[in-house]
Amino acid sequence: MKEEIFDRYMQAGAAAKKILSEGAERIRVGASLLEVADFVENSILDEGFGIAFPVNISLNEAAAHDTPSPDDTRTFAEGDLVKLDLGVHLDGYIADTACTVDLGDQPLLCEASLVARDAAIAAVRPGVAIGTLGAIVAHEIKSRGFLPVANLTGHGLDQYCLHKGPNVPNIPGSGGAVLEEGMVLAIEPFASTGTGFVHDGRREEIFSQQIRRPVRLPAARKILQEIEGRHGMPFARRHVHVKSADLALSRLIHDGIIRSYPVLSDVPGSYVSQAEHTMIVTGDGCIVTTA
Repeated sequence: MKEEIFDRYMQAGAAAKKILSEGAERIRVGASLLEVADFVENSILDEGFGIAFPVNISLNEAAAHDTPSPDDTRTFAEGDLVKLDLGVHLDGYIADTACTVDLGDQPLLCEASLVARDAAIAAVRPGVAIGTLGAIVAHEIKSRGFLPVANLTGHGLDQYCLHKGPNVPNIPGSGGAVLEEGMVLAIEPFASTGTGFVHDGRREEIFSQQIRRPVRLPAARKILQEIEGRHGMPFARRHVHVKSADLALSRLIHDGIIRSYPVLSDVPGSYVSQAEHTMIVTGDGCIVTTA
């Protein structure tokens, strides 16, 4: 990896660490989800970085992909388990990090994802099989009486690319990719009190462009103009300042130009915790950019 690229990853990681901590401090009973999201994303921009994806604020059984709508009135309640997941980029080089804020009484569940993350990171070095990391994650979570979320994974990162191979599983696996020096990875274990599987919900607030194609609807053209500088990275409905945005987004989805990311949830009444760091694989281990 070139030194200037390494430096960009490290700068993005330091900013992400700081903003995650500051954002988590604002998650308290009665606080507004929309205000926390605005704080996090404005902080990223104020620090001179780019928003790699809309900040995810996912509650209780929701594991990922929830972010406030433009007119969201939700507030945090006593007992909520809140996942705060944010992405910072510098010239497209991304830091992806997440934590869980417990507004109830789930300390062991929070510990499960946190310890699983750190144990997997400790095993990262060239030549290690991806499935080995999944086995470590699963062991740490199951030993505390919970289930790893089997159909969510960590992932590789690249310039303007939030999800690149290899995927880093939360369960054991044989074969698969082997870690190499210079890989950039986000390891993000999810621990659940539910089934250990997440499903698409009805709520959709996050989108990304998949292909370029001319469109006739003026509002749809305006959306594509607004997101052009994102290089395909995800955006939120609240980031779009276009009249008839819902209609235009529906049309773009229908035409296959953008895709949506439904909120991913385990069964109602369950709780999911998450912990995440970004790291660069080195010759004898890794450097965690977001620690």
